[in-house]
Amino acid sequence: MGGGHALDLATGGTLHLARRGFTLIELLVVLAILALLLTIAAPRYIQHVERAKETTLRSSLKVMREAIDKFQGDQGRLPSSLDELVARNYLKAIPIDPITDKRDSWVALSEADVLAAAPAPQAALAATPLPGPAERNAVGLADVRSGAPGNGTDGTPYQEW
Repeated sequence: MGGGHALDLATGGTLHLARRGFTLIELLVVLAILALLLTIAAPRYIQHVERAKETTLRSSLKVMREAIDKFQGDQGRLPSSLDELVARNYLKAIPIDPITDKRDSWVALSEADVLAAAPAPQAALAATPLPGPAERNAVGLADVRSGAPGNGTDGTPYQEW
């Protein structure tokens, strides 16, 4: 029985078999609905990923700064580098900067760099000479910042966190 018809013996007529598949219009409607949902969901997903990276960055900075403080409390001096913190088990490993996806993009600041960056009265700055480059390196690692370019969602540069 070809032609997509079946014989109905009870009524003596033919029955049409149910068609299979979707029409082009049905497929286009489904695709339009999916596109609409994606235009709503994609920006939210991207914002969520950015916020997660920033939260991870803040957490990594906090952990490294706490390790520097613990090292200074235990050893009576600042560590020479992040590698020394790892070598002495104050950190398990140097964390990956979530913005740059690299371990070597952290910016190490000496105590003199931290003091120079802190806002201070002009009279105090004039009275205290800043150490030269050789003395800065001898002081040790006082703070860590991200070397990532750009700004966070709050507008502040990553390098100032």
